[in-house]
Amino acid sequence: MAHILPHWNWPERLGQVTPVHVYTSGDEAELFLNGKSLGRKKRSAFEYRLRWDDVVYQPGELRVVAYKNGKKWAEDTIKTTDVASQIGMAADRPAIHADGTDLSFITVRIADKTGAMVPKSNNRIKFEISGPGEIVAVDNGDATDHDSFQSTNRRAYNGMALVMVRSIKGKPGTITLKASSDRLKGTNISIRSK
Repeated sequence: MAHILPHWNWPERLGQVTPVHVYTSGDEAELFLNGKSLGRKKRSAFEYRLRWDDVVYQPGELRVVAYKNGKKWAEDTIKTTDVASQIGMAADRPAIHADGTDLSFITVRIADKTGAMVPKSNNRIKFEISGPGEIVAVDNGDATDHDSFQSTNRRAYNGMALVMVRSIKGKPGTITLKASSDRLKGTNISIRSK
């Protein structure tokens, strides 16, 4: 495992030091910014995060290669995104039971033109549902957001939101969730209730 933090969208930090953290199950890792090595670091016992505290921000690509016992173990890459232009959705599974209690958890992402999630976006997203299902809750993970969970709209938080859809008992069919937002290309997703 290798995971880079934070995201790499900091236009206000151009030329400023922006520390980078890497979580890894490897025993060492090398960090690259736009193809240039920023050094290789070894992990101590019971340490799972490596730090590069002197990275000077410039847009582009951060890539880490983790090693275990001297061999490549895992990689992670993050890139600076373009402006938010579309909404993407993914369901946790393609079908749910038509028993009135089964849920589908649909992850919503604000993305740029390439489909990459824009981590600093907070657009308000409106949801509409059709078919034998209902929206039972919306959320975004922001503990300071006091919008109702039972609303049909939610502001994205760090580029993401979540919609929970429940089946209607005894009514199988296709449930379609539509997402829209000002200045963004909307989308929809369908799941089967059976």
